[in-house]
Amino acid sequence: MIEIFGYEFFRNALMAGLLASVACGVIGTYVVVKRMVALAGGVSHAAFGGIGLGYFLGVEPLLGAGIFTVASALGMGELSLRRHQHLDTLIGALWSGGMALGILFVYLAPGTAPDLFGYLFGNILLVPSDEVLVMALLDLLILGTVFLLYHEFFAVTFDEEYARVMNLRVERIYLLLLVLIALTVVMLIQVVGIILVIALLTLPAAIAREVTGRLWKMMALAVLLGAVFTSGGIVLSSLLDVPSGATVILISVAVYGAVMGGKALAPSS
Repeated sequence: MIEIFGYEFFRNALMAGLLASVACGVIGTYVVVKRMVALAGGVSHAAFGGIGLGYFLGVEPLLGAGIFTVASALGMGELSLRRHQHLDTLIGALWSGGMALGILFVYLAPGTAPDLFGYLFGNILLVPSDEVLVMALLDLLILGTVFLLYHEFFAVTFDEEYARVMNLRVERIYLLLLVLIALTVVMLIQVVGIILVIALLTLPAAIAREVTGRLWKMMALAVLLGAVFTSGGIVLSSLLDVPSGATVILISVAVYGAVMGGKALAPSS
């Protein structure tokens, strides 16, 4: 088993998993606390439209996914805040519309889309070194933004009315949080794919919420759990020769189920 760590692709996979864990732990905590899981699901599936657009235009599919996903998140946020549209309706439209556009663009694109299966279900073992560098830069952007606006995000996440009383620009902060969610989703596509991304974005944070009520501790624990889930999933999938993304998610679900089961069986105080 030790010799597998000598391969560059395996080291890249572990590094990509750790970098994705940082983003999903920090941003996933906001998603769970503010109960934005369905919204994050809509954003993640809209990313498929960007991937299809990338194939259609002949550019890097993840670049297309990044631009398309951020634009979709901002558009949905604007419609929700200023046009007062029902958020669940917007999520449904974004979810199905993004997937439909992706299918249409892939169909119209010249040639074939050989990596399409990897974008849907993830294949972290194929992440090259330059994409690991891009993920590191995205992590720095996300961590820097959260560090600078920690108290603003805290106020908007827990109590929007209080944030308005404090004269915070709630709409701008909310839209910025949506952009960070979109960037995190694009990063996680490399690890578990579009279809499974919502699980890795939310399960570590959901487990951490059962342990602590302090936001920064929740983030730190979610990052640690994400690192354990991704690293364990990568190693186990390599040993068993099974899909890595599905293995990562099944480990996450198993731990979440164990925590919830233990909580249900524990005597109430």
